[in-house]
Amino acid sequence: METKNHTMVKEFIILGLTEDPTLCSIFFVFFLGIYVVTIVGNFSIILLIQSSPQLRTPMYLFLSHLAFVDIGYSTLITPLMIVSFLRERTTIPVAGCIAQLGSDVALGTAECFLLAAMAYDRYVAICSPLLYSTHMSPRVCIILLVTSYLGGCVNASSCTGCLLSLTFCGPNEINHFFCDLPQLVKLSCTHIYIAEISPAVSAGSIIVITLFIIVVSYLYILHSILKMRSTEGRHKAFSTCTSHLTAVTLFYGTVTFVYVIPKSDHSSDHNKVVSVFYTVVIPMLNPLIYSLRNKDVKEAMRKHIGKK
Repeated sequence: METKNHTMVKEFIILGLTEDPTLCSIFFVFFLGIYVVTIVGNFSIILLIQSSPQLRTPMYLFLSHLAFVDIGYSTLITPLMIVSFLRERTTIPVAGCIAQLGSDVALGTAECFLLAAMAYDRYVAICSPLLYSTHMSPRVCIILLVTSYLGGCVNASSCTGCLLSLTFCGPNEINHFFCDLPQLVKLSCTHIYIAEISPAVSAGSIIVITLFIIVVSYLYILHSILKMRSTEGRHKAFSTCTSHLTAVTLFYGTVTFVYVIPKSDHSSDHNKVVSVFYTVVIPMLNPLIYSLRNKDVKEAMRKHIGKK
């Protein structure tokens, strides 16, 4: 399409979840509460891990960074969604939209790598406990953390680089509550094949690689647990993995629904609902999952409250 006969778009209109005034009022209170719980819960996890000597292990180091990523992820998306419930028209500059998407991709990718690193940590702890201090040394942990954030930055750079090669000359309405890649590509008036396929290949590769690491780690873990003769040992091994498995299932299940299942199988409204779950609800659930189902965290909380 020729762009010279069209006015270049300078801002996008975020349509949000709903235009119903009654639902907007209900959703404003509901999602504001979720955001407050998300921030308080994740900050509490970080502070608890930093202040509790018994939680200064690789597993909880990764958990504190997961909480940090969830805070950033939620803060990039939820406030804009909350504001959209109070306004008839919510706009965001094109540059701001691309920046939001790039930051979301960076943090989402980092979360994938962190979940994979936590699975590897559980594999070493259960399958090679005598070598745990060697395989999960401070140096190894730093390498895994740097890889997580660097992978997020590389994937975000690839995504934003492709978007910057596109032009937007109208329409400018995003049928979502945040700047999502499929929506932006759909609004582009210059369809460059590499700009459409490159982010999908990059994101898909990261999902496949990290999920492969998680699945292989847990297959080895399951094999080791089944060889245990002690019922108590099996129960203890399972209990150390359930929180992480729950978080992995929720995150990868919703992301797969949105970005992997063919678009013809579900409508944009279904996409919005599932996107709410992995962008807004899961960051709130993660600290609850790891605190309510983890004996070490609950014990540290009791000691911390006792000191207060």
